[in-house]
Amino acid sequence: MTETAAGSSRRPSGQSPEKRGFFGKIILFIRQVIAELKKVVTPTRKELLNYTLVVIGFVIIMMLIVTVLDLVFGQGAMFIFGDGAPEQ
Repeated sequence: MTETAAGSSRRPSGQSPEKRGFFGKIILFIRQVIAELKKVVTPTRKELLNYTLVVIGFVIIMMLIVTVLDLVFGQGAMFIFGDGAPEQ
């Protein structure tokens, strides 16, 4: 059982989740959000730089792959269908 699930099992005067009012549900949600935010670990500067470089590298590789595929399929379409100019 996670901390969030364990924290949500505490109910005043034995209320079930269905009996919780509108504002009670909102307060429960906010408590759960705060509990999850406390679990977040902020990366160090070195880790952040490393993650950023990995993402930029991945995006560049994907851009190259898409560019090459676009050129190949474009040339293939021109070869199959022609360039649309009338023959002379």
